[in-house]
Amino acid sequence: MKLNFKNKGDKLIVYMIGELDHHSAEEVRNKVDDRVEREGCNKLIMDFSGVTFMDSSGIGVVIGRYKKLSSRHGRLSVTKVNGAVKRVFELSGMFKIIPLYDSVEQALENI
Repeated sequence: MKLNFKNKGDKLIVYMIGELDHHSAEEVRNKVDDRVEREGCNKLIMDFSGVTFMDSSGIGVVIGRYKKLSSRHGRLSVTKVNGAVKRVFELSGMFKIIPLYDSVEQALENI
């Protein structure tokens, strides 16, 4: 999985491209956590527009970042979740605790 990071003030945006599964989950977790720590960001936006597949390991990555940020009074949101990946989010109930936005711009305004 390829990750691209972008800072917007106190917000960190991670653009993910590829499959978020048991093969890539640990690497994604480590890279995102490292970047959040180094940048001192409390608000994270995860853009799923390039994610073609996600399994339960991907749910763990998202929930783990949510818990980590929440413990520091931070916030996490997701954008552009489509197709089968959106179905995984819906079935897991993650949209009940993690807001979904149609675009990164919309997430930046609301997070």
